[in-house]
Amino acid sequence: MLRTWPYLRREWCTWVIEHAVREEPQENNRVRFWAAIPELEGRYLRVVTLADRTTIHNAVLDCGFVP
Repeated sequence: MLRTWPYLRREWCTWVIEHAVREEPQENNRVRFWAAIPELEGRYLRVVTLADRTTIHNAVLDCGFVP
């Protein structure tokens, strides 16, 4: 994930999981989390984890997210 999106930082992904403004379970045993990242001008980062809520599966900037 970090190789695909080199501007993302692992600590941002961890912060999103711990401070999410919204989280949603997915059907495939994954969980989505959203939080604004101040260093990215307040844009929202969406992090998808496995069901354990620790193992990061994916992370992307979510330009269409509305809190």
